[in-house]
Amino acid sequence: MSDRDNLLEVYNLKKHFIITGDRFFEKNIVKAVDDVSFTIKRGETLGLVGESGCGKTTVGRALLRLVEPTAGKIIFDGKTLFSSGDIQTPVGDDGSVPNTGVKADRQNKKVKMLPYRRRMQIVFQDPYASLDPRMTVGDIVGEGIDIHNLAKSKQDRRDRIVALLEQVGLNTEHANRYPHEFSGGQRQRVGIARALAVDPELIVCDEPVSALDVSIQAQVMNMLEDLQEKIGLTYLFIAHDLSVVKHISNRIGVMYLGKLVELADSFELVFHCQHPYSKSLVSAIPIADPVASREIKRIVLEGDVPSPVNPPSGCRFRTRCSLASSICEEQEPGLREISPGHYAACHHI
Repeated sequence: MSDRDNLLEVYNLKKHFIITGDRFFEKNIVKAVDDVSFTIKRGETLGLVGESGCGKTTVGRALLRLVEPTAGKIIFDGKTLFSSGDIQTPVGDDGSVPNTGVKADRQNKKVKMLPYRRRMQIVFQDPYASLDPRMTVGDIVGEGIDIHNLAKSKQDRRDRIVALLEQVGLNTEHANRYPHEFSGGQRQRVGIARALAVDPELIVCDEPVSALDVSIQAQVMNMLEDLQEKIGLTYLFIAHDLSVVKHISNRIGVMYLGKLVELADSFELVFHCQHPYSKSLVSAIPIADPVASREIKRIVLEGDVPSPVNPPSGCRFRTRCSLASSICEEQEPGLREISPGHYAACHHI
């Protein structure tokens, strides 16, 4: 049964990509997201952290079905947006993909998702690549208004665009300018205004401040928090910097190589994390106090991240873990509750 307090519920989400191998006819499967489950309550911010390539962005895009999930279940406000029964392009054991009816099926999925596009939006990572350079800022922000027929007249459309720009700290005159005339921080504000244009309930923030200067990062973060307080937004905040995520998130999930390895309240995860990988991330958080900083021992991981094409057997973190034993190689640890609201996937906890 779906919990009505949860705006979004994700169960056993998987997204596998097929890539060409070294040989012409060889195909490999990249398990970008592999069996990830979590929920987000209304008005909550769930942070998702992990190093580059762990599958964070793929999770966010799969939730909005900008990329089609391979398996799992996605429930938004009690309505199932995707379940394994919806899969039209199953991946065979040999990596083959049936071609029959794929184009038509994908078109049907887009039509089915259209009513939810208003309620679920995304702010992309790169403010330089996510805005069409041939469109004015007014047209970029107003595109969603036009698609969903939200404006009663041209004047109403104009008023909505001006109000949105002012809401994110931009001026009325900015509506007639093009993206190349703005700084990175201003472009990201335009991206946020575009997401807000259709009055969404959930916004996936895909590393929205990683491409910005530190001073601009703080401005954008504060703006996102203010908007959440005023409008009641729900965020999935994706980032690789735990110091940024802990500032804005109510709960934090840690991903490693396509797996969710720990999930807990923000304070609990930062100060009482249990998974060895989470401990390494927390130890890397910079501290302003030089005396306290010297007392903290940095946990440096050895080795490289394994390939998602051929991940290690059992626990995927075992090749870099100081606690690894034979059971880690033989059995994959499941995400289990180790204390109220605190989940971790490790045999040694």
